[in-house]
Amino acid sequence: MPLPGEPETVCFHPKRICWITVSLFVLFLAMYVMTVVGNFLIILLITLDSRLHMPMYFFLSVLSFVDICYTNSTVPQMLVHFLSAWKSIPFHSCVFQLYISLAMGGTEFFLLGAMAYDRYVAVCHPLHYTVIMHGGLCLGLAVGCVMAGFTNSVMQAVIIFQLPLCRNVINHFACEMLAVLRLACVDISFNKVMVAISGFLVIMLPCCMVLFSYSHIVAAILRIRSVQGRSKAFGTCASHLTVVSLCFGTAIFTYMRPVGASSAEQEKMVALFYAVVTPMLNPLIYSLRNKDVMSAFQRVLEKFVETKRKI
Repeated sequence: MPLPGEPETVCFHPKRICWITVSLFVLFLAMYVMTVVGNFLIILLITLDSRLHMPMYFFLSVLSFVDICYTNSTVPQMLVHFLSAWKSIPFHSCVFQLYISLAMGGTEFFLLGAMAYDRYVAVCHPLHYTVIMHGGLCLGLAVGCVMAGFTNSVMQAVIIFQLPLCRNVINHFACEMLAVLRLACVDISFNKVMVAISGFLVIMLPCCMVLFSYSHIVAAILRIRSVQGRSKAFGTCASHLTVVSLCFGTAIFTYMRPVGASSAEQEKMVALFYAVVTPMLNPLIYSLRNKDVMSAFQRVLEKFVETKRKI
């Protein structure tokens, strides 16, 4: 139910339906399907193949689940708006959308930090890897990442939606935090401070963990005398480092600058990249650059073909 004094619906800037919007609908629908299918396939392969029951792939399966949830919080509504003349969303749905997207985004940052620690242990302490990264620690880290993401989301959503909103037209494709703040008819200086604090805790702290881990990883790799050994050690981290660069780069560009430093159009482009492109690229990066995942896919496919033949 809408809060007292708030609009019952929140609208997005209307645009006429034309061949451009239809083309965009088809494009983003294809990307959405690739995102969901790709991440679901990663989860399925890790679940079915016992050779992938390792901490690194456990975190990867959690990351894929988070990407599916994040994409589903914004993209389906965006696809509906592509083919709608009147682009609106109920106020309570807007609150829920912002809450879930913030929670999933925060969870992903903390999860990438945990994955960086996993790679640090694997490269710098290979003999003690299975002892340090035991099942209890991995599960605890995953649960902690989820709790941290949802805690930040609750705090931000409560603070934002207590503000009186003078307008109900959002210049964005989703109920995004900075876009909703622009609807307030009161001073939002406190909210700007909270965005900065939240950005530091949710983005910069995991980023510092990643930088700390990879500084030690690079130092350890450089100490390896064999060129083949260095190449193999770097190969175990290359996929994760690529995903980290995409996620943290776009988030820092959006949220770690003053609220008025970027235009709404820039924020929409970055948010679109983070909501649609990055979750789609994650399974491609991890599968195409990972021999274990590709081998697991071939084994599962062969079993499926054999089962079909027997039937």
